[in-house]
Amino acid sequence: MLSNLDLIREFVDKSTQKKDILLSNSALTAQTVYKSNQLTAKSEGLIATAQLNNTLPEFSIQAKSSHWELINQALAEYCYLLKGEIDNRGFYQYQRCKVPKGYQMNCTKSVMLWRAWWKYRKNALRGGIPLDLLIQNRDSWYPIRDLIISDGLLYIKTLGSEIEIHSEDLVIWLSKIEVKPQN
Repeated sequence: MLSNLDLIREFVDKSTQKKDILLSNSALTAQTVYKSNQLTAKSEGLIATAQLNNTLPEFSIQAKSSHWELINQALAEYCYLLKGEIDNRGFYQYQRCKVPKGYQMNCTKSVMLWRAWWKYRKNALRGGIPLDLLIQNRDSWYPIRDLIISDGLLYIKTLGSEIEIHSEDLVIWLSKIEVKPQN
């Protein structure tokens, strides 16, 4: 039986390819209904939709779903980001975005970004512009210059601004893909 994450990944994959879907496990069902793929949770009802008649599928995700974090993770793997505010139905809209070559998208709790920062912070201290970790602000990706945790908040300094995030919030960020030397 598919895990919830595997089923959600299949839902996103089939939707990005504009293919019909019919999958189910004990908690979730993914199916095609009237030119849209829908993901329903047995305990919550409709939690996600993907319109298949758009050039690039857009996803709508129920903001209060208990599966929201898993859906965010799967959408980030396919380069989909949250765009705009919550709509009148209680759904967030997700659109495909461009990820710069040589980077991978991550969708994690902000504490994980802080952990990654500690790995790369020595590069930031050398001077110049550190390009190991990027965060989106105002529809562009910016290098992270500094990252500080204080009183349960994460303060992310970029080239032009400072972003404040709660330590348990989800954040989408890019990390440079490490090239392993071949022997």
